[in-house]
Amino acid sequence: MMQKDPFNQQLFEFLADAPTPFHAVYEMRGWLQQAGYIELEEQNAWSVHPGGRYFIVRNESSIIAWNMPANSDLIDSGMRMVGAHTDSPCLKVKPNPETVRQGCLRLGVEVYGGALLNPWFDRDLSLAGRVSYVGTEGNVKSELVDFSRPIAIIPSLAIHLDREANKDRTVNPQNDLPPILAQLHGDGKAELRQLLKKELAAIDIDDVDEVLDYELFFYDVQKPSYIGLDNEFFASARLDNLLSCFIGLQALLDSDTDQGALLVCNDHEEVGSMSAAGAQGPMLKQLLERLLPDSESRNRMIANSMMVSVDNAHAVHPNFTDKHDGNHGPRMNSGAVIKINANQRYASNSETSALFRHIAQQEGVTLQSFVVRSDMACGSTIGPITAAEIGVKTIDIGVPQLAMHSIRELAGSDDPVNLAKVLSRFYQQASV
Repeated sequence: MMQKDPFNQQLFEFLADAPTPFHAVYEMRGWLQQAGYIELEEQNAWSVHPGGRYFIVRNESSIIAWNMPANSDLIDSGMRMVGAHTDSPCLKVKPNPETVRQGCLRLGVEVYGGALLNPWFDRDLSLAGRVSYVGTEGNVKSELVDFSRPIAIIPSLAIHLDREANKDRTVNPQNDLPPILAQLHGDGKAELRQLLKKELAAIDIDDVDEVLDYELFFYDVQKPSYIGLDNEFFASARLDNLLSCFIGLQALLDSDTDQGALLVCNDHEEVGSMSAAGAQGPMLKQLLERLLPDSESRNRMIANSMMVSVDNAHAVHPNFTDKHDGNHGPRMNSGAVIKINANQRYASNSETSALFRHIAQQEGVTLQSFVVRSDMACGSTIGPITAAEIGVKTIDIGVPQLAMHSIRELAGSDDPVNLAKVLSRFYQQASV
């Protein structure tokens, strides 16, 4: 039985331990292994059995976990699928990032995804990601690193030097965003690859001959925490969309279902999903082809399946209520949101919405609806992409939140566990 406070405490720990998609998948892999799931390697032949529980990882940043049906045929039972994404908007370090200006070491960054940039100033930043190196025996390896401590900052320009800052401030990503890491003295130099080699040694990786490459991301070291007089809210980095990854994972582990059940968490959603590990890539399709090589059988299975795409929704902001349609302003702590768009930016339709509403009613959980204002552009999710790639009926839902794509986002503290309960029941549905 999932309870709010223990659920949220585990969520906070997951968010803090997952500063990058690589770390998120590492943490999810640990949860699955502890629950008895078997990791399969994509380059090897597979042997899966009824009732078996398995998972695969691609690029160390995308993961699919699934249960084989125990007492029925996969074709007839279909798959109950939940999808989310592991990446979040952030600042990614460039390949040759070091610059020294006025004695300060800075690292050049690219903006990954549609980040809100102003909140990145004056934050205690650390650095994490994946490092590839050649070992002392001449073989190429990769390792995850996380400096964990504050090592960088992007200071704001003082108001005295920019009197219009509070009126009309824009951010130039090339000039304004390079974080400061150190103050160098004399002819002192600091190279990122040498810093990474030291960091690898600090975590007992002592066979590094040369750091060859890396994928590194800055992040705010502030931990997740409750907010509000009665802990009504909680704030954290990367709620979009690690919150959905955690909810989907806990629902799968809690469901104890004999149905075919699957969780897919793809990387690269924030930049369009077009990659080998993204939702617009072949990862999920290839998995289903391996489970059912015969196309007739596979198409029948997909027709008996359903996907719930879980990606956070825009809660109505009390200071900006005019940004929402008057009848579609979801509130935090009032239930997950069914996202609807006439132009198929979301994949929900009346049938999938009705089924999901019925499941939520069985759990005593309320739901809300979101439609973007008719005079505003609408975002999208992995829902329409997955529906188009494999032809599965799909619904788009999500926890309502504020400050989406900020370095620190806000959500209601009741919503995560309630959505997890609904998804757990969805995983156990005999038919969809």
